[in-house]
Amino acid sequence: MSITAMLEPIAGNGEPVTLPAQEWLQGRTLYGGASALIAYTAAIRAFPDLPPLRSAQVAFVAPVGADVTPRAEIIRQGRNVTQVRVDLLLDGKPGLTSFWLFGAAREPNGVHRAPPVSPAPVPFEDAEPMMVGKGPAFIQHQFEIRRAEPSGGHEEAVPVMRRWVRLKNDDGLDPVSRSVLLGDVNAPSAIRVMERPGPLSSMNWAINILDPEARTREGWWLAETASDHADAGYSSERLRLWNADGQLVMVGQQAVAVFG
Repeated sequence: MSITAMLEPIAGNGEPVTLPAQEWLQGRTLYGGASALIAYTAAIRAFPDLPPLRSAQVAFVAPVGADVTPRAEIIRQGRNVTQVRVDLLLDGKPGLTSFWLFGAAREPNGVHRAPPVSPAPVPFEDAEPMMVGKGPAFIQHQFEIRRAEPSGGHEEAVPVMRRWVRLKNDDGLDPVSRSVLLGDVNAPSAIRVMERPGPLSSMNWAINILDPEARTREGWWLAETASDHADAGYSSERLRLWNADGQLVMVGQQAVAVFG
């Protein structure tokens, strides 16, 4: 089931929908990137004249399954920026709540481009395949994943996880939707400092879209999670997404619950 087929029932009118989401589940909940994309899709279908997405804040409140009611409302609409709230309701209560900031491009007053990815990753052409036949359903059915650890090891002092990721079938997904879907694909890197086996759960996700028209080569994107601090059962994680040429297209931050 491609992602566009899964999103097809969303009309943006606030009505309940049953999504063909079986291949996007991890346990009893949807993969976080997929549930965030459902909310984003509800926003742009409810209000089709929005400018490009610039930023979002997503709270994963409760497990989100196939039966949801996406409800979108404009919170404020200015000359350049529109803020939209989207809730995914389960039995009338939010399973996910989110704010989406859409902004028209303006003449820049100063330009500072993000530097290319460093250290350089193993090229995706030479990278080792990972998670073949392993992991949650959405990993097995929807993604190709390859190891992207840099040559000579990682120089950063924090736990870092880098992977090349590619959708097996994005079926014409637009660039922003693709970034939202891919940006949360890695496991939290706190898994690398865990002393005992146990689950991890993303609690929220804040993202900034740096390039609403992001493109890459052969469908490959470089995704990173890095734990800046882990203690007391939580991890503060930063997330980044680059295209195949090392250009940063999205940045994010997450609070993660660490169990076990």
